[in-house]
Amino acid sequence: MDALMSLFEGFAHALTPMNLLWVFVGCFLGTAVGVLPGLGSSMAVALLLPMTFALDPTGAFIMFAGVYFGGLFGDSTMAILMNTPGQASAIASTFEGHKMAKSGRAPQALATAAIGAFIGGFISCFLVVFVAPALADLSTSFGPAEFFALALFAFVATSSVVADSVLKGLTALVLGIGFTVIGIDSVSGTERFTLGVPELFDGVSLVTVTVGVLALGEVFFIASRIRRQATDNTVSSSGRPFLSRKEVGEALPAWLRGTAIGLPFGVIPVGGADVPTFMAYGLERKLDSRRKDPQFGQGAIRGLAAPEAAGSATTGIAMGALLALGLPISATAAIMLAAFRQYGIQPGPLLFDRSPELVWGLLASFFVAMIVLLIINLPFAPLWAKLLKIPDPYLYGGIAVFCGLGIYATSASTFELLILLGIGVLSFVLKRYGVPLAPLMIGMVLGPLAESNLRDALLAAGGDASTLVSSPITIVIYLVLIAALVYTGIGRVLARKRQKQEAQATQEVLTPANSSQG
Repeated sequence: MDALMSLFEGFAHALTPMNLLWVFVGCFLGTAVGVLPGLGSSMAVALLLPMTFALDPTGAFIMFAGVYFGGLFGDSTMAILMNTPGQASAIASTFEGHKMAKSGRAPQALATAAIGAFIGGFISCFLVVFVAPALADLSTSFGPAEFFALALFAFVATSSVVADSVLKGLTALVLGIGFTVIGIDSVSGTERFTLGVPELFDGVSLVTVTVGVLALGEVFFIASRIRRQATDNTVSSSGRPFLSRKEVGEALPAWLRGTAIGLPFGVIPVGGADVPTFMAYGLERKLDSRRKDPQFGQGAIRGLAAPEAAGSATTGIAMGALLALGLPISATAAIMLAAFRQYGIQPGPLLFDRSPELVWGLLASFFVAMIVLLIINLPFAPLWAKLLKIPDPYLYGGIAVFCGLGIYATSASTFELLILLGIGVLSFVLKRYGVPLAPLMIGMVLGPLAESNLRDALLAAGGDASTLVSSPITIVIYLVLIAALVYTGIGRVLARKRQKQEAQATQEVLTPANSSQG
């Protein structure tokens, strides 16, 4: 009951004319950036991060919430119209969504995505109202050892479980943590990896790294492939932007099943919505195979509805985990955590006591953002499609300029622009060789948390390392981590064995055929 009363007070803050404006602006800009080729929700948040520094914290984070949720829908719009998902979480939507668009049902596909995102997001936001305070109360029993275990869980899960290659994931993680140790140590006052450069004494700005990795690096990567892009793959987005009663009846169970799958992953640091969207799609495909008239592969509406609801549900719960635990489960959530720190705010159990107006106003704005996205995305789908007609050189050139202007406006330093350029080149190299960027962002954001809590735990225990595994909470966290690693390792071994068997079977089939031809 207390949570509902606090939520009503939050609506009083979120529905003020100015904050309502920021919700609309965030949803519109998030969708507009997310719908552009090669970009995504994380790119939208990173690109717009410098813009919010002139706002008060409540208005800034309400706008960020709109950007976050709007960017996710932009990812799906790209996946449906152009078969080019902005983020990995939208890949599952391409399988059936793009086939719907190709068959002349693009408006219905976009409507399915919008309604699915609304249902998954609305249900998850309602649960967050009750779950987030409970998580905050639980986290009051966390000490330095527990927070270090939580950070280590996020490190290993994002770099080993999510990444296709453990080595590439760990490489990105080490790079991210490496950025955090540059500068003067706040405890000992020792210079670390500054190379004697005074501009590095304060360390590398998280905003600069975020924009360089997720925005400028993407620009360089797209520019390197711009002459090798496939032919125009867009489809018409005109038609009725709503679903018939039969289509709603078919999609509704998938929306609910996808929501149920996505909710638990909002508190599990396995890369965000990537895993649940594929799980939701896989479940619907398995259910479809039992039908007398299988529809998957021909533009099945359920194959689009379930992943969209799952992704939105995961995002909603993830925001609750971010507020209550300070734990980002994806690169986009890590950027949101960086934004909190830029305002001198540390998400966690004390946030609900110290800044209740901010917390409950932000939670209330989630509901408003869901409704706003439904309003602006159902009728404006043709507008988003027209953004795709901007010539690539102008589009990505403008993004590069915007990156530089944003960083210079926040730092007024030419040296910071050079760092931005260097990080952008580094990001391009990482993408070129398939190194995931999410572990880098998680390492950059959680690195200081892990270091400070490790130091505090060891100092309190007189240097006894056994204190890191001395509480039931830390033991449970490490056991869950070990179980996840073992499960993932077994899965990969079985997958490789299956691939070898398929390759051998193919070779055996081809060999007799070649012999007979000889």
